[in-house]
Amino acid sequence: MSTSTQPIQFFHRGRVVAVDGVHPTRSVLDWLREDARCTGTKEGCNEGDCGACTVVIGELAAEGESGAVGGLKLQTVNACIQFLPTLHGKALFTVEDLKAQTACVHDGERHSKHPVQQLHPVQQAMVDCHGSQCGFCTPGFVMSMWASYEQHGARGSRPTRQQLADELSGNLCRCTGYRPILDAGQKMFDLPPVRLDTAPVVQALQALRTDATFDYAAPLGHRTDHFHAPVSLEAFAELRVAKPQARLLAGSTDIGLWVNKQFRDLGDILYIGNVPELKRIDVVEQDELWIGAAVSLEDAWSAIVQRAPSLQDMWLRFASPPIRHAGTLGGNVANGSPIGDSPPILMALDAEVELRKGHCVRRMPLTDFYVDYMKNQLQSGEFVQGIALPLSAFERQLRGYKISKRFDCDISALCAGFALELDGEVVRSIRLAYGGMAAIVRRATQAEAALVGKPWTQQTVEAAKAALAQDFKPMTDLRASADYRLQVAQNLLQRFWLETRADEPLEAQETSVWTVMPHAPAFGA
Repeated sequence: MSTSTQPIQFFHRGRVVAVDGVHPTRSVLDWLREDARCTGTKEGCNEGDCGACTVVIGELAAEGESGAVGGLKLQTVNACIQFLPTLHGKALFTVEDLKAQTACVHDGERHSKHPVQQLHPVQQAMVDCHGSQCGFCTPGFVMSMWASYEQHGARGSRPTRQQLADELSGNLCRCTGYRPILDAGQKMFDLPPVRLDTAPVVQALQALRTDATFDYAAPLGHRTDHFHAPVSLEAFAELRVAKPQARLLAGSTDIGLWVNKQFRDLGDILYIGNVPELKRIDVVEQDELWIGAAVSLEDAWSAIVQRAPSLQDMWLRFASPPIRHAGTLGGNVANGSPIGDSPPILMALDAEVELRKGHCVRRMPLTDFYVDYMKNQLQSGEFVQGIALPLSAFERQLRGYKISKRFDCDISALCAGFALELDGEVVRSIRLAYGGMAAIVRRATQAEAALVGKPWTQQTVEAAKAALAQDFKPMTDLRASADYRLQVAQNLLQRFWLETRADEPLEAQETSVWTVMPHAPAFGA
């Protein structure tokens, strides 16, 4: 018997559904397949890597929000690692919805001189271009393509082939190959249009909107687990102090794996994703860029790259769109993974982490936040409220480098964030931050010391490369050996110098292997 205080309510298959009695960590994928019997969405890796489970989440768009589709913000996510209560107040779209859209359009066209199209344009294009072989990955591809179809349709634009490749980088296909799928992504815009009727969705979500904390509870054996989702910063801070042992949940891109792969017991959950104050990006007194802890990785990186275009490659290669849509910058920082891709870049930008406990707020440099492997300076009842980046840091020469076995959607073997300020030909300041080289992400202080106050020349760079061996004693694991990591860390510093030296600096594309491998980033297109 359910003990929930409120049911989980969301828009699905043309109506608002209410779900009760399921455990707070039940995944959206399991609910779809086992409870709703919507088996179009597939389970592949069950860890957010393959994209077979891709669905689209719709939320009410903020007024004037770019990329909105008829009042909705549509974003792809991995259903396998999203907990069902996070859907409360939102809309869930799956591959089954495309059939319903097509049926509605065709009902009005049965007497048209044009033949009735049986499939949605996205699906029809996949058929016409032979974009499916075994078909297991196809529904995930179709949903990513549908999100692109709706977003570009709302703007009256069409994506380039490379943009399509970037949008599909979270979907893996092991048998068809990507060329016909990209062909389909271009052809879908040539077929008779079928667009989502957003009006009933917006109306339903507006009716579900509330200023009260969403509290959900369900039994697990002899106990009851709770899911709390406050809708104000003050309420969130109060609950965090009252429930310091509750598990903080943001995008679930890491915690979802704790449940699926490690079978961990989370207990009570405190969800940060409904707090609007923590989803803001502000420029404070023309002095700093402040990014709330609940801002998605996609939006956070967009704001950073807008000020530092040289970091765009890092943005596009950070996981995949479904992960960046769900995951948050605050979560990536608080997680403290030694191979997290954000912290090296943020350290190069002199980021400060803003922490809150109740009404008390304090700041510290991100370089001081990490204590040891997966350990940080957070006190009981405290949480990451935001990340502050001085705008002056964006005036430096900035680079971010990610080394991984795959170009797209892969975990880094190591990652680096560099920032350089010259006084003539002399290094005034430099930041060399590395992930994957130690138990925590940290700066190479001895290598930095070997460069500050010295000419920015090959000779001084060689001295800094030698100092890196004193800064780091990397480990060997499945992703890379210790010797490889140290050599690559030194090579990246050399690459940074080649791109920023005073005499004939090289353009980024001249130092990247991907630009000389035909079509590699675009899935073999």
